Amino acid sequence: MDLTRETAWQLLTEYTQSDGLRKHALAVEAAVRGYARRFGEDEAVWGFVGLIHDFDYERYPDAQNHPYRGVEILREKGCPEFVLKAILSHADYTGVPRETRLEKTLFACDEMCGFVTAAALVRPSKSVLDLEASSVKKRMKDKAFARAVSRDDLLKGADVLGLPIEEHIANVIASMREQADALGLRGGL
Repeated sequence: MDLTRETAWQLLTEYTQSDGLRKHALAVEAAVRGYARRFGEDEAVWGFVGLIHDFDYERYPDAQNHPYRGVEILREKGCPEFVLKAILSHADYTGVPRETRLEKTLFACDEMCGFVTAAALVRPSKSVLDLEASSVKKRMKDKAFARAVSRDDLLKGADVLGLPIEEHIANVIASMREQADALGLRGGL
């Protein structure tokens, strides 16, 4: 299996029809690629993992199937084990430990991208372009805001990367700004 963006996009669009889930995948891809650049890792491979990590979620949204079904599909296509392990490790309930930098980064970016998106969409501008880390951190204290997002996971994500939460938020925002149009987060700016 070629770990190219084209391969990942083809898989994602075959299995995921929801615009929201596709945009989530694009956001995670952007954030993971941003960290790959920061860490001197293979941006294309890391982006592949970010883009496909939830490709099976629309068809198999429960903890008994996601991400297991997706990993089975990828394994049948010859996907390398390190990619499969990264995908499995992004969900705590799989019990697969996060050991590599890629695994830790995928976990750290997954929930944070969803939270940053929500924080951008409630701004008057509806844009990530004028969103600041301090605003996102303030939203984290409001338990009613994006209540499905685990604040513990947001904090744990920054911790596994060895970064202060503010720095992790700022890194994710910066990466998502690069893809604001694709994410539908340019808003009124």
